[in-house]
Amino acid sequence: MRPPRAKYFNTTGPCDPRLHYMLPPAPRLPEARTLIEMDRYFVLHAPRQTGKTTILDTLASDLTAEGDTAALSLSCERAKAAGDDYAAAESLLLDSLREAADLSGWPEKLLPPDPWPQVTPGSRFGAALSAWCRRCPRRVVLFLDEIDALQGDSLVSILSQLRDGHNKRSKGYPFPTSLVLCGLRDLRDYKVASGGDPSRFNAASPFNIIADSLRLGDFTADQIAELYDQHTRATGQEFTKDAVDRVFELTWGQPWLVNALAHEITVKMGVTGTIGDKQVEDAKERLIRARATHLDSLVARLHDPRVKQVIEPILAGTWPGTDIAFDHAASYTHDLGLIRGTKDLQIANPIYREVLLRVLGDRTERFVRASPHNFVLSDGRFDLPRLLREFVVFWREHGEVLIQQEGYHEAACQIILMAFLHRLVNGGGYLDREYAAGTKRLDVLVRWPYDGPDGERLMQREAMELKVWRPGADDPEPEGLAQLDRYLDRLTLTTGVLVVFDRRPEAPPWKERGSFARATTPSGREVTVLRA
Repeated sequence: MRPPRAKYFNTTGPCDPRLHYMLPPAPRLPEARTLIEMDRYFVLHAPRQTGKTTILDTLASDLTAEGDTAALSLSCERAKAAGDDYAAAESLLLDSLREAADLSGWPEKLLPPDPWPQVTPGSRFGAALSAWCRRCPRRVVLFLDEIDALQGDSLVSILSQLRDGHNKRSKGYPFPTSLVLCGLRDLRDYKVASGGDPSRFNAASPFNIIADSLRLGDFTADQIAELYDQHTRATGQEFTKDAVDRVFELTWGQPWLVNALAHEITVKMGVTGTIGDKQVEDAKERLIRARATHLDSLVARLHDPRVKQVIEPILAGTWPGTDIAFDHAASYTHDLGLIRGTKDLQIANPIYREVLLRVLGDRTERFVRASPHNFVLSDGRFDLPRLLREFVVFWREHGEVLIQQEGYHEAACQIILMAFLHRLVNGGGYLDREYAAGTKRLDVLVRWPYDGPDGERLMQREAMELKVWRPGADDPEPEGLAQLDRYLDRLTLTTGVLVVFDRRPEAPPWKERGSFARATTPSGREVTVLRA
């Protein structure tokens, strides 16, 4: 592995401009500075590893350097160990506050008092902030990072003290002029935890100061190009436009993924020369196979009942629930960064989309005994018809058991076929998957590179549409043929495969599943239909 250059793409912790390629933090969230100047209390939230801490550190440094503000950012993570013990949580938070202030390099007159005021537990944090503001000659601005680490009664206690101090400012009570709660959670959760009504706007509560909390967005394609260009200017190694475009297609700008792909290519893979989309594709596969910490932390959420409630209908293509419980689950899953929004339910980006299906299909892959080498034809192309025949044998033997074992029961058929395909395609080719709630289908594209007769590098593409015939529903084949037609139009392909899984009680016995037929799409394409 090549040693890192003077700067490198960061994938762990806050960014440091001396060490890392990074975008200027402040322009990513211009509203924050405006709200601070207005003496507002507000929430900044975004999924993990998107740049929140870097932005807070930069804001704190910039504000303090201007001379009329003492702005300090501290992490609440240490207080997680306190659980519901609010007195212990206060002590741990005050320790973190003291440490952050000591490390700031400020003159003694700006630092918090030592010792802290001795007051009743449950009031200590608010009293400490008030004593600091009374002593400090500047306005105090406080950023509480990782506020989600606080649990139960500890969270309620701290938020209540902050609300109480905020509300007394108008009476001359010294307290931070602006305060930011930073974490995964949206504004509504802090309103509830601090005793407020999440459905009402109440200017007396610091967690109702603005109608919406700020969410840190992902990178745009232009920002990815700007970030990667820093590497090019420093080293001379260029990312082609195709490479940048492919990174955006795979990540939709998720900051950790954008940095991780570049780090994988430039350091771990040791690529020399120009970086193209082929290197990006290889880096994506390596990241997914290695199950980097960031990806693993997302995967660990899949069996959270709230996450499953949202992800399962997306995988199955069915319509999700419409009750309040589902709305809460969708907001929670969005805050984790797993989905793009709470209305048009889609997985946040193609890499996450692939990771979720691979992880959920792990159990199925262990049952697949066929060798991938058996599906490569003599001319180097992939033998998709043989793979489908082998899947029929596998489905008859293992399908019923695997469906019963699958935790995501509604999406079991899709998960099982995807796992089978992945086991036999991955390594020599690529699988692209498209799915979303309400579509009633899953689109699959097999891409298989091979050498043509003249030695030129070619790409075989095979498209598949997956449908499920559910109890009480009509045969989905006509709809599936029309959907496959539109998919083939988009891919400019002349033929494809429609797979229909029969989940009805009256479906044929398992040993009789798996019939092939030819069918014609509405536009006149001849396609294969597999009923399983």
